[in-house]
Amino acid sequence: MSGFFPIKGFSCLYRTKMIARELYFNRLTGILALNQGKWVVLGGGENGYIRDMKQLSACLLGALLTLGAFAQAQTITYTPSPQNEKAREWFADAKFGLFIHWGPFSIPGDGEWVMNNRNITVKNYTRLEKFFNPIEFDARTWVSLAKAAGMKYITLITRHHDGFSMWNTQYSSFNIMNTPYKKDIVKLMADECHRQGIKLFLYYSLLDWRRDDYSWWTGRTGHGTGRTIHGRWEDYIQFMKNQLTELLTHYGEIGGIWFDGYWDQMDEESKSRKENDVRVDWHIREIYDLIHRLQPQCLIGNNHHMTPLPGEDFQMFEQDVPGENTSGLSFQKISNLPLETCATTNNSWGFNITDTTYKTPAQIVALLVKSAGNGGNLLLNIGPMPNGEIQPEFVDRLHWMGHWLTKYGKSIYDTKGGYLRPQKWGCLTERDGKVYVHILQPDAGTVVLEHFPYKKLDSAWLLNSRPGSPYHVTLTDDGMLRIDGAPSPTADDPDVVVALKVEGKL
Repeated sequence: MSGFFPIKGFSCLYRTKMIARELYFNRLTGILALNQGKWVVLGGGENGYIRDMKQLSACLLGALLTLGAFAQAQTITYTPSPQNEKAREWFADAKFGLFIHWGPFSIPGDGEWVMNNRNITVKNYTRLEKFFNPIEFDARTWVSLAKAAGMKYITLITRHHDGFSMWNTQYSSFNIMNTPYKKDIVKLMADECHRQGIKLFLYYSLLDWRRDDYSWWTGRTGHGTGRTIHGRWEDYIQFMKNQLTELLTHYGEIGGIWFDGYWDQMDEESKSRKENDVRVDWHIREIYDLIHRLQPQCLIGNNHHMTPLPGEDFQMFEQDVPGENTSGLSFQKISNLPLETCATTNNSWGFNITDTTYKTPAQIVALLVKSAGNGGNLLLNIGPMPNGEIQPEFVDRLHWMGHWLTKYGKSIYDTKGGYLRPQKWGCLTERDGKVYVHILQPDAGTVVLEHFPYKKLDSAWLLNSRPGSPYHVTLTDDGMLRIDGAPSPTADDPDVVVALKVEGKL
């Protein structure tokens, strides 16, 4: 299949032949082909479905019209509602959230991709439903922990790629109500978030390793789960709309919808990947408009690892702060939307019984600070155990972050990214006439802020020092600010913050 590219969303019916889900064109041979589980040559031999140019032209015309409609759907302008604009402002100020990966995939103790990675069939994976019984789960404990950590919102997995729904859905029998637990997890979490004043975002997978009507035959993953039927893509789109409607009408105000899996219908992430080279029509604008119609303030983000699409309200970066790409997923440019870094506390999203590579508090602080220095949030992930208990390693780190934010939160919350992008030594945040210089690198030496954009520097002090204790910095005539002799960050105090009171931006 490597020589072919798809003309998306196209179906062609010739006489009594079956409808093909995709029309492909081979750049090397010039042969058209239909993919319905097999390659069928069109116009390229005696077995071709289309035997003359008239029929070929008709199919090509239909394909091009469909492709044009698909491209148009991706470029329709989007004007957020006043409620949505206000929600964006809140989100940009919130800075810190909790990501929770949890479900039946937690039971094998091998991460949330276990169904795909072990090629577990749908039949066998379904058995996990019968012994997912998280009797130690307590929504109040979970939400209270997030609040104690200084987090302002929670993003909860409602349906991951394995297709299991964590709520009382009427559109899939593979859901929490058919487990021994028989309680609606989304409702329990939504009620507690509303009670404690924490906003709830809902993760929803576009990708599905279970359903036959998901276009698994064109996707990158889920080929080992035993599916043989090519269902109707339109049915899958409607299924998602039905489930999203449930989530947005049964659980009160929802802060946002966090989509994942769009990338499954694209090539691997790379500099050369074209963002419009998608193998299916996700009907994404229809889905986005449905969400905004049901809850105008609800923010939409999509973890597709590319430039935001019209209808999206924030941009996310996986396992990297905006502008970095250590994970090989973030080739996209930074947009003007609110930004969010999602990152794991160890090296796994879902519960992994052998993963003990927990980040140190200093590493978590650096992620939060550098995200804020880019004007973004940190969505820090935990993967609770199958019984609903959160591991002590996660609990300890979240409490540590809460204590740290008690001292340094004024340099994080409600800030915007500094006028300089993050540097090797650290980064800047700004708010209310103050610039906060975050020195994260041990033994950084002299820190220089070039082209300092303020007319006057009133005062400077170390943020954790006694009130009224000045700190000496130098502002030169050519607009360069020098910070000499700052303490070196340590494991216990990993972010040395020099606060600058400034006036009059140049």
